Amino acid sequence: MQTLSALSFDVDVKQVDISNPSEICGFRIHGQNVPFEAVVLDKSTGEGVIRAKDKLDCELQKEHTFTIQAYDCGEGPDGANMKKSHKATVHIQVNDINEYSPVFKEKSYKATVIEGKKYDSILKVEAVDADCSFQFSQICSYEIVTPDVPFTVDKDGFIKNTEKLNYSKERMYKLTVTAYDCGKNRASEDVLVKINIKPTCKPGWQGFNKRIEYEPGTGSLALFPSMHLETCEEPITSIQANIELETNHIGKGCDRDTYSEKSLHKLCGASAGTVELLPAPSSSANWTVGLPTDNGHDSDQVFEFNGTQAIKVPEGVVSTSLKEPFTISVWMRHGPGAREKETILCNSDKTEMNRHHYSLYVHNCHLILLLRQDPAETENYKPAEFHWKLDQVCDKEWHHYVLNVEFPSVALFVDGATFEPFLVTEDYPLHSSKIDMQLTIGACWQDNPGHDKDNETVSEPSTGGNARMSQFFRGNLAGLMIRSGKLENKKVIDCLYTCKEGLDVQLPEEVASAVKVAFNPNQSSLTVEGDDIEAFDKVMQHISYLNSRQFPTPGIRHLRVSTTVKCFNEETCILIPEAAGYVMVLQPEEPKISLSGIDHFARGAAEFESPEGVTLFPELRIVSTITREVEAETEPEATEGAEGAEDDPTVQETVVSEEIMHNLDTCEVTALGDELDGEHETLEVDQAQVQQRGLEMTSSNLGLVLTGVNTMANYEQVLHLIRYKNWHTEALFDRKFKLFCSELNGRYISNDFKVEVSVIHTANPMDHANNAMVQPNFINPVHHASVDLSGHNLVNAHQASVVPSAATIVIVVCVSFLVFMIILGVFRIRSAHQRTMRDTEGGKENEMDWDDSALTITVNPMEFCHTTQCHKSFEEECNWHADCINVHQSCCQII
Repeated sequence: MQTLSALSFDVDVKQVDISNPSEICGFRIHGQNVPFEAVVLDKSTGEGVIRAKDKLDCELQKEHTFTIQAYDCGEGPDGANMKKSHKATVHIQVNDINEYSPVFKEKSYKATVIEGKKYDSILKVEAVDADCSFQFSQICSYEIVTPDVPFTVDKDGFIKNTEKLNYSKERMYKLTVTAYDCGKNRASEDVLVKINIKPTCKPGWQGFNKRIEYEPGTGSLALFPSMHLETCEEPITSIQANIELETNHIGKGCDRDTYSEKSLHKLCGASAGTVELLPAPSSSANWTVGLPTDNGHDSDQVFEFNGTQAIKVPEGVVSTSLKEPFTISVWMRHGPGAREKETILCNSDKTEMNRHHYSLYVHNCHLILLLRQDPAETENYKPAEFHWKLDQVCDKEWHHYVLNVEFPSVALFVDGATFEPFLVTEDYPLHSSKIDMQLTIGACWQDNPGHDKDNETVSEPSTGGNARMSQFFRGNLAGLMIRSGKLENKKVIDCLYTCKEGLDVQLPEEVASAVKVAFNPNQSSLTVEGDDIEAFDKVMQHISYLNSRQFPTPGIRHLRVSTTVKCFNEETCILIPEAAGYVMVLQPEEPKISLSGIDHFARGAAEFESPEGVTLFPELRIVSTITREVEAETEPEATEGAEGAEDDPTVQETVVSEEIMHNLDTCEVTALGDELDGEHETLEVDQAQVQQRGLEMTSSNLGLVLTGVNTMANYEQVLHLIRYKNWHTEALFDRKFKLFCSELNGRYISNDFKVEVSVIHTANPMDHANNAMVQPNFINPVHHASVDLSGHNLVNAHQASVVPSAATIVIVVCVSFLVFMIILGVFRIRSAHQRTMRDTEGGKENEMDWDDSALTITVNPMEFCHTTQCHKSFEEECNWHADCINVHQSCCQII
């Protein structure tokens, strides 16, 4: 048996020995799917050849093994008794050629490294070769094709950096790598390797945008949409983050509606009976005039007390003795004070004695309510002073205080939270007396400022003025209210304190159970706790800012994120720096409130004296608009020049006005000129209609004021009902009034709408009564602003009473008739002359046309005053034009 070595195509069989020297006729190959055949070359010698039936592929099969057997030609012509040799085993190896190139296993490779480190290995690239032989199938080397990069690759495909990498110099490297097999064949395609450089790992919040712009009216705005926590692969067991929105510089601690405190109580559902002690200065509440205010909070009425100012509340504003139960509420900002008492509110004896009936004051960061009981049958000790020790009193921040007094218990709410008094002292009830009391704010009124005595004492009277004030307050107050007869419920208290802006979060369902979220009462801060970093990041990304005001206060709200991370040993393993940014609330589009209607009309004197009076604003309309800048639309034919227009700022935007709806809180009607004389004139409106629309009305000799937060439509309807009445119109020629409305406590104010009402006088009492029924109204729609000259135009009463004699009337009539005849004759002569001129110049009619577009006829109305038909003639000539009123009324007075 001999092992034959075969080439790719043919393998020679040296010789197969047969015991019998007869001729060899053939060979037989035993095996399945053997790709070879055996052919006899010489029968006598038994020499033959094994050859491949087809081309061989080393990559499919490197070796072939089979058995071969020879047989002779047998006996006789038919080859009977054929003899076979033993079977021989043949092994054939297929030699390889380098027909394949290396191929990388991946299309590209990526890795991330941290700057400042040298790595032994960053990543491994790997290529393979399809050749079957060891020589040609092995990858002998790799090579980085990209020049001048700080990386190298070894023969096994491991890439490492040759120098420390710098994130600030390069953030990502792109390398091209190739491979060679041991036959020097290069890879068919090179591979791309991306290596990202990360800065030195610093634990903290990543993807935090420091400036976040909030556009009013857009609802919730996500604050951290792309933020995630980097822990530098430290094993974390718990995470706690506190997010704070700083709004202390906005209004009274945050953005709230800046309506009057009385209106806010009503909006929050408080029942009637609330008295506002620090109202905005107005014609009906002027005791706060001159008190310094903080004008930097968009009409949020904040009063400043610097230790020298105090105000006295007029008598009648609050009942001298509060009916229990009662409520006192106030906004206060106060810092660490001196050791003296600082009075917020005080009701004390006006003269002779220093008794304090009730007062609210601060002392050494304590809030104290003094409440002395009225005389009783039995003089027993009763609770008189209630003390609360509060950090809020001295932290220089705004806080809302509500005291519900239902003797002998007093409940205090600070920012909606309940506090119990730590000390209650007792005293005897006051003795009865007939001394008047004085209610003051910012200090306490007492007869002898050198002695502070709450007991009944008699002191020497002193001079008036501020010398009689003591215990001055230093700080800011706002919204001081007293409500007698009923306690404020918790729902109203929470409503008054609730901010219109704050933080919000909508927890995704998949992380709701893995993370805990807790808010503070005004939603200016929230705490997030969890142990899963991915869930924690998702919650943070859903935290948003919301401002529900239609016109929010613009400006910056600082934002801070403080984070604590603990590891498996329950200790703080890494420090997360505080993340700081701010929300910029953009300026809202300010509304322009416009009042329009009839600004000049006349009525008969009888209408002014009638029970109904004269309606001042019958066609008044209130409209509010905002101005927006929008991109100008490009005309189709202007498309060709669009490229040039892009650089021209004058054609990029256009301004449009859009009507909007919002509330009003005040409309005020005032008489111009002289004040209203209550003895013969008044402004009236149906109180039932006012109350039905949820408004309140106050009146004075200056005019009439409507208050209450309500729609523009309701204000418009009530203003339509305002009537002016005057019972003595003989000396009245006209009357002027001014109307303006405002929103948000004067933050947005309308135009001044002025109305002038003229009085039509008749010639005699009988005509006066009849004429009031048939005279048409004088109506002059608004096209220009009225000029306010005076409140009245009065006719001399003595002149109006002079009656001319019959002879004088006859003379005047005759002279008038003579003048009329002369004018008539001149007119007829001129007419005849003009007809002659037209006949002679008829040929020029086609060349010249008479332009009568600006024809003006001037009539002297005094000519018609010398007739008994004064009103009728004047009506025919002047058509009752408003400019003729003065002359008409003057001439009729003469007649």
